[in-house]
Amino acid sequence: MDSIPEPFDPSPAPPVTPPSAPFTVRKVFLGPYGLRAGWGLLIYIVLFLATQTGVNAAIHHVRHRHDNPAASAKPKPAPAKPAAMQPQDVKPLVIGEGIGFAALLFLGWLMAVIERRRIGAYGLGGRHFLHRFFHGAFWGLAALSLIVLLLHTFHLLTFDTMLDHGVSIVGWGALILLGFLLVGLLEEYLFRGYLQFTLTRGLVWLGELIAPAHARGIAFWIASFLTSALFLYAHTGNSGEDKFGLLSVFLAGVVFVVALWRTGSLWWAIGFHMAWDWAQSFLYGVPDSGQLVQGRLFATHPSGNPLLSGGTVGPEGSVLLVPVLALVLVVLFYTHPSPQPSLEIPPRKSPSPNLIA
Repeated sequence: MDSIPEPFDPSPAPPVTPPSAPFTVRKVFLGPYGLRAGWGLLIYIVLFLATQTGVNAAIHHVRHRHDNPAASAKPKPAPAKPAAMQPQDVKPLVIGEGIGFAALLFLGWLMAVIERRRIGAYGLGGRHFLHRFFHGAFWGLAALSLIVLLLHTFHLLTFDTMLDHGVSIVGWGALILLGFLLVGLLEEYLFRGYLQFTLTRGLVWLGELIAPAHARGIAFWIASFLTSALFLYAHTGNSGEDKFGLLSVFLAGVVFVVALWRTGSLWWAIGFHMAWDWAQSFLYGVPDSGQLVQGRLFATHPSGNPLLSGGTVGPEGSVLLVPVLALVLVVLFYTHPSPQPSLEIPPRKSPSPNLIA
């Protein structure tokens, strides 16, 4: 006897919900790109503060023994902030920045080991790095020279006298160049190295909420705003600085992150940073964020309205800096015409788009 067929049901079958993956402690710490960004930042900050405390203690101990070997071990009060327009010795700059960068590079290596990445992923990798470095240095020198030319043409900057002669020009120039190479390496790697990389991958989820098709770029620029703000804050301790000078520092930070985005590494920004500071401090003898250095080539002084001349801040305090930095951005977009991906290493397996790095 034939069986009676079931009546036809036109409603679609209910969707089959796949079983959810079981919760594991591993997922709290690891995401599709390895160690989650929040844990990486926490580890990095703790290690950074511990390293900074140790380095500062070592430098203080050496200076204390050098200044007064027979003195008691009682620590001296912290030195006052250097007076504006008082020339600073460049040798402590070289030593301090060198130690700082070495410590920071060690932290980068340590985080690369912990996260199982190449240390070059944090901005110092990539091919043709020397080409990018010298390219950035050329434009840093050119941009600062353009500002100085404008200031001098409009009688806002006066060259008083030449301070160095003969072989001393080469000696001071090389020493100051080394100092600002280390400044560029330290500041770019500190603010736009591991921090920029990790903040970016940690904010991808926010980018996906705003515009999933551009999540990576949105995360990068949000992270860039945060690192540029930190870059600004770090310069508030410079003597002779004013509000517009600090705004200029923030704008320079934006230029540096654009360089990172367009070139895919920190080398262009390091070269620009080095040449810009060197041209101010040595070649033209103008204040750099309100500071002069010993061994500068010229003695100069500003004239007229400080908003135009930069006053005690130097060229960075002049409104002329804004169009010059805008010109630098145009150069970046035309000399590096295709945006580069952020410095992320592809995961071993394609992650779900809903997972947070």
